[in-house]
Amino acid sequence: MTAATPVKTQYEAIIGLETHCQLSTETKIFSTSSTLFGSDPNTNIDPVCMGLPGTLPVLNQKVLEYAVKAGLALNCQIAPYSKFDRKQYFYPDLPKNYQISQFDLPIAEHGWLEIEILDKEGNPSRKKIGVTRLHMEEDAGKLVHGGSDRLSGSTYSLVDYNRAGVPLVEIVSEPDIRSGVEAAEYAQELRRIVRYLGVSDGNMQEGSLRCDVNISVRPVGTEKFGTKVEIKNMNSFSAIQKAIDHEIERQIAAIEAGEKIVQETRLWEEGAQRTISMRVKEGSSDYRYFPEPDLCAIEVAPAQLEEWRSQLPELPAQKRHRYESDLGLSPYDARIITDDRAIAEYFEATIAAGATPKLAANWIMSDISAYLNKEGLSITQLPLKPDSLAEMIKLIEANTISNKIGKDILPELLKQGGSAKALIEKKGLVQVSDPKVIEAAIDQVIASFPSELEKYRGGKKSLLGFFVGQVMKATGGKADPKLTNQLLQAKLEG
Repeated sequence: MTAATPVKTQYEAIIGLETHCQLSTETKIFSTSSTLFGSDPNTNIDPVCMGLPGTLPVLNQKVLEYAVKAGLALNCQIAPYSKFDRKQYFYPDLPKNYQISQFDLPIAEHGWLEIEILDKEGNPSRKKIGVTRLHMEEDAGKLVHGGSDRLSGSTYSLVDYNRAGVPLVEIVSEPDIRSGVEAAEYAQELRRIVRYLGVSDGNMQEGSLRCDVNISVRPVGTEKFGTKVEIKNMNSFSAIQKAIDHEIERQIAAIEAGEKIVQETRLWEEGAQRTISMRVKEGSSDYRYFPEPDLCAIEVAPAQLEEWRSQLPELPAQKRHRYESDLGLSPYDARIITDDRAIAEYFEATIAAGATPKLAANWIMSDISAYLNKEGLSITQLPLKPDSLAEMIKLIEANTISNKIGKDILPELLKQGGSAKALIEKKGLVQVSDPKVIEAAIDQVIASFPSELEKYRGGKKSLLGFFVGQVMKATGGKADPKLTNQLLQAKLEG
């Protein structure tokens, strides 16, 4: 008898994200130094954030407000009582040799956010990812490595303390994520939410949003988690996805080879497209947490909580659902329009001015977005206001101008703004919809191209586009395209 082929073990990944999000306050979490990004090294510092003897921290009230709003937007339970703790560790960019954070009593817990992934056909797949906790803490400084002394030849590192004391919220997900695609979408949705709230700019390139990934693999059908590995140094959503996919393959290959997975911190090397070991992972006991003695506990009054809740905007997932159900947009269109709050508000103002939602979305996603990207502008800086865009769209729908004329006048409207109707009247671009005028132009074109007419009637129907183009040229691009096609086909077939 032939031996049965062994069944290959199927694995699944268990993934959770720890996301540090810098809050957009003007001053630091416990002192009055500026948080301005890009300042000269060691200029945004003060005795408190440098940990000088005799200094005392004072909580920035805006930090608490932003943290609570972020917690509410993530459907978290806001703690009526929370506190700060000292997290002990030594590192050259941590002046006090401890970080003020929150440990066992964070400001927010037990929340979730919804991610949405579109397949190749544009159909959405939605999933809720749990949020374990959200807590406030201060950032550390920054080490700049790689300098060298010309005399000794030795290398050295420099320390910039501008970032020390910058306010952060750390958002810890449940291990509900199963792939690199889901993790990248989770991080993007998190960024959309904090940007909608206005509590953070979410710029990964400036370090305002930093994600660490915890990942393990286990055989499908088992409940026990595998040994987790943390991955750092990912500065884009694409890197998050690629690092996770690589690490899943690495861990499965190691297990299949009989190797032991070590709990460690690994770094993502973008150039080599791989993870490398950085250090053995510490446990929470290594940090020797204890309550911060220089800060009072935090109690959020119910009235204050409800006031902050009332200030929350409609969030991205809510907008996506509403745009699909109420406005008839496709999941893809709704996703693109809601990605940026300012664009969504521009879109809604255009609809409020009378534009059809689908047409408004098309113009914003194509021509207008291309112009903004080319010029490096945000939509709030655009001279073309929503009511003017709506006016142009309504003129096209009323056959006053063609879609082509709309595209012809759009560049001027984008640069100078103003009324679309006034511009087409000034340029004499009102669409010609009189059948007699169009027929006269058609007769003139047919008479001018007898050989092309003969070829068309001989079966070369592709010449229809040639004749349409000639009629449009003869009318200065103002002939109604639909009517032109109908009349032209009748004449050519005649």
